[in-house]
Amino acid sequence: MEIPPQHLEGFTTVFGMAQAVGALTVILVAVWAGHYRGGFTWRSNPDHEFNWHPVLMTFGMIYLYANSIMIYRAFRNNQKRRLKLAHMLIHFTTFILVIIGLVAVFDSHNLKNPPMPNLYTLHSWIGLSAVILFACQWVSGFITFFFPGLQSPLRAAYMPVHVFFGLAGFIAAVIAALLGLTEKALWVLQDEYSKLHSEGILINCIGVLLVAFAGLVMYLVTEPRFKRQPLPEDEMLLTSGLE
Repeated sequence: MEIPPQHLEGFTTVFGMAQAVGALTVILVAVWAGHYRGGFTWRSNPDHEFNWHPVLMTFGMIYLYANSIMIYRAFRNNQKRRLKLAHMLIHFTTFILVIIGLVAVFDSHNLKNPPMPNLYTLHSWIGLSAVILFACQWVSGFITFFFPGLQSPLRAAYMPVHVFFGLAGFIAAVIAALLGLTEKALWVLQDEYSKLHSEGILINCIGVLLVAFAGLVMYLVTEPRFKRQPLPEDEMLLTSGLE
């Protein structure tokens, strides 16, 4: 089967911009947590244990999650089964990082003296919803597309649902991050936030980068010109039941 030519003008540029913005966002979150918030420990210091939360959630639920979504476009010439395996493994790695990040934030509340309440802010509600949606997506995707795998008509019918909720989970994670940044800035900086304190400026810059990254990712995965075209070996795997 001959693969029709694709018009991919601009893809490499936009994809490179997305990677640069995403990586810079993760680096700045790590700088913020390490420099302004005191660095990283585990349960010996609950305040510093909390700092793992924004770093791991940004790296996992936003940067890695986005790259797992974009992998079919970034490596379009690779066999689909390999892309599916990479997609699943990136999701699994993300889930491990998210679990560690959640343990860090719950510990930082529960080990305080006195303890702080959990799950009462809008940030926590949306963030936990994004994590639950992500976990459900991983399980349903694994069963439907990887192992044991449903029949082709059922997979085709479920695919739009899987794509929609995958993007919804990513957007929910970005919204939760923006809410968490604002919440933390108001709590720790208080009046200094309105005086353009350097930490507040850094937090705002991280927020702007998150929005830019989300916009670039959404463009890359929704632009029809950039959609991966099936390869001849994909059709062979599909007809043999191994796809």
